[in-house]
Amino acid sequence: MNDEKIIELYFSRDETALDETQKKYGGLCRYIASNFLALPEDREECVNDVLLALWNSIPPEKPKNLPGYISEVARRQAVNKSRANNAWKRGGGIQTVNEEFLSILDDGTDLAEQFEAKRAGELISRYLRGCPDFERQVFLMRYYFGMTPYGIAKRMKCGESKVKMTLLRTREKLAAYLTKEGIML
Repeated sequence: MNDEKIIELYFSRDETALDETQKKYGGLCRYIASNFLALPEDREECVNDVLLALWNSIPPEKPKNLPGYISEVARRQAVNKSRANNAWKRGGGIQTVNEEFLSILDDGTDLAEQFEAKRAGELISRYLRGCPDFERQVFLMRYYFGMTPYGIAKRMKCGESKVKMTLLRTREKLAAYLTKEGIML
């Protein structure tokens, strides 16, 4: 079934939309979840959370790129589940991959903070569009898809140390760019 049909099913509140989404994009959701969550049951719970989030957000949202929209929802759900699993009160405290880089952006509910976070996101996107392809791909694989440096190195057919150095340099250049643009780090 094509994406437009699936979206139509969501808009008509037909539960078949969930089955079709699971068939077509369940593997994508599991892949993204596996980059953040170690346990298979956590991954499956994440996929179910993604389906619930899609059901609750479509409508009113009408995604133009359904796989991209699903990827973003899956990534958010996986990060949230990882944070919950690793909370200090549960004996964790392990930093998630996004916190490694994006700890600078606060999740506060203050309107000024939300505006600043949105502006920072737009600046990060603008910066990445200007990066060479290799740097951008490595950065996105690490901080968007949550892949390990080893996994990125295998995928990009290069050494793990090259990936780590590229990530370090990209983070440093991005931090300088954000500071220049007035984002407080």
